[in-house]
Amino acid sequence: MGRTGLGGRGRLGRWGPNHAADPIVTRWARGQDGEKILEPNSELPILEFVAVLRADSDQWAIPGGMVRADEIVSVTLKRRFTEEALDAANMNDKEETRIKLKIARFFSKGLKIYVGYVDDPRNTDNAWMETSAFNFHDDSGDIVGKLNFKPGLDTGSQDVQWRKCSSELKFYASHAQLLQKVCQLQHAHW
Repeated sequence: MGRTGLGGRGRLGRWGPNHAADPIVTRWARGQDGEKILEPNSELPILEFVAVLRADSDQWAIPGGMVRADEIVSVTLKRRFTEEALDAANMNDKEETRIKLKIARFFSKGLKIYVGYVDDPRNTDNAWMETSAFNFHDDSGDIVGKLNFKPGLDTGSQDVQWRKCSSELKFYASHAQLLQKVCQLQHAHW
């Protein structure tokens, strides 16, 4: 995007790059018979992703967030997914441990989609977003496909659900471009 014409940090926490982590969790859309659903025109399978509906923009987004100063990206990916899509802050200890183990195993096999600058409405000339986006695909739909999603109370999300990856959806910031890359890599319809 380049220069924004806006000075200062704006709504971002740091001068310069503000690092985010975006876990793109996907599965195949399946019919009642368990077979992958194909898009009629492209004849490619339809991919679904875990999406959060942002309260601040009323747009669908990937459930990601800012990398803390003392954190590595792989930790942020798991933390933000469990906070935003599973409301981890309000789980009892036993449930939280069970979910975190399941997510840790599932997130151990991610595919790097993109690392670098991204267009974001919060960017200014002096502070901007850079992301590390990874795809975690549940091919059978039996791992995360069976989780009960619930938006985290303090995350700014008002809904969480599986959404079809589609160029027709309105996405937050540059999330459409990230999802398009995932569809290309998974040989899915966009």
